[in-house]
Amino acid sequence: MLQTEVAMALSLPDYQRILARTKNAADPVILAFAGVIWLALQAGKSPLIRGLAEDRFQRMLAAYFPGLILANGETSSDDARYDEFADVLQLLLEYRVEASEERAWLCYAIASASMGDNHLWQDMGLPNRNALSELMAQNFPRLKALNAGDMKWKKFFYRQLCERAHIPICKSPSCAICTDYKICFGTEELEGQTKSIPVVLVKSTS
Repeated sequence: MLQTEVAMALSLPDYQRILARTKNAADPVILAFAGVIWLALQAGKSPLIRGLAEDRFQRMLAAYFPGLILANGETSSDDARYDEFADVLQLLLEYRVEASEERAWLCYAIASASMGDNHLWQDMGLPNRNALSELMAQNFPRLKALNAGDMKWKKFFYRQLCERAHIPICKSPSCAICTDYKICFGTEELEGQTKSIPVVLVKSTS
């Protein structure tokens, strides 16, 4: 590895250092931002949170991780999945519990993670699916209510988008009798592979 690459790797904040900057490391929202940012750093992705302008990213850091120095980076103009990301983002923005800037930042983070290859809770760096369900209930209660059957969240987002576009996606008139039921509603705890988030105990700053 080149010396410059080594220096860059050593300069990246690890997960513990990110969480150490916050006052409430148990808050699902803070865990979500920390997980999305850290996984993006580990994967060498830029931007860390897709679509979020640098000034907004810096305000998010100041609000949740004061003193943490990071740049988000710019979204590429030739991003092949940007339209897909934008659709998921718009869905989340419409269903956020309040039209605040803080909830908008969260929408960008969730939409960014939705472009990942694993289950959504994994791509957000959350400890389990229950943490994601809690996050959705607190910040997107109407959307959580629509997912009454507890469908896997990425599949649920895309089902909502397809219904909006009047695109039929299901083979059966009822989920209960569909042969793909386990694909949409089955357990997520042992499925998929993702870079693990370290288990840490972080004391809140005063």
